[in-house]
Amino acid sequence: MQVAIVAQRGNSRAAYLTDDLRERLVREGVEVRVDAETAETLGVAGHPVETFGTADLVVSIGGDGTFLFAARGANGTPILGVNLGEVGFLNAVGPDGAVEAVMAEVRRFDDGESLAVREVPRIAARGDGWTERPAMNEVVVQGPRRGHGGGVGLEVRVDGSLYTGGHADGVLVATPTGSTAYNLSERGPLVHPSVDGLVVNEMAPDSGMPPLVVAPDAEVSITLTDAEEAVVVSDGRRRRYVTPPAEVTIAQTDEPVRLAGPAPDFFEALGKLD
Repeated sequence: MQVAIVAQRGNSRAAYLTDDLRERLVREGVEVRVDAETAETLGVAGHPVETFGTADLVVSIGGDGTFLFAARGANGTPILGVNLGEVGFLNAVGPDGAVEAVMAEVRRFDDGESLAVREVPRIAARGDGWTERPAMNEVVVQGPRRGHGGGVGLEVRVDGSLYTGGHADGVLVATPTGSTAYNLSERGPLVHPSVDGLVVNEMAPDSGMPPLVVAPDAEVSITLTDAEEAVVVSDGRRRRYVTPPAEVTIAQTDEPVRLAGPAPDFFEALGKLD
């Protein structure tokens, strides 16, 4: 079995836990890969996260941001999230139980059993001649800057039907997983992870419609006008600049993220938002 570990950057606690877990796995005859930055801290060989899709299990140690980073390289490999005290909507395992949780998955694999996984959806934006990599939380389509003098003219259609239009800072489309992140800060609704759907949420519109939850297989098309430039941002990291007039379409992908280990307690995690 091969286990890949991604630790939160610049977090010594995450690095120490990675080292403990790595040593335990090696003693059990498991091949271990560690992300390059953490490996440098530990003085061991490192590997690019983009190669972790060939592992049997990916372990993310940190917060939800670390988990999203790990998911970009996992490419369908199950991910087990270890939470180091942040909100942790994606990380159900605490640091004290991390080694045992990972070893339980190793034993299951050694016994010839399939890892017990849950799938959560991802979405991706596409435009004329391009498609962005999938996002687990949200895709934001916005003007070149937010606030006075910024924003963009837009029309939002769901499966071809006009939902809203006008001038706004932008539009955010979130998965249920992402409803607790940027969407929530923009006064969008919380969506329980058991609910299938996508959130469509205008950002600081001059006028418009309230946030909308649509079917998981809906296509959300955003036509952009009245701006020199607009930007498409996936999970807060990847940016693609487009020149209006342009149309950006956001839809669920065929490649979900696969989660291993115990399921997080959604309502317990909500309590940490206060």
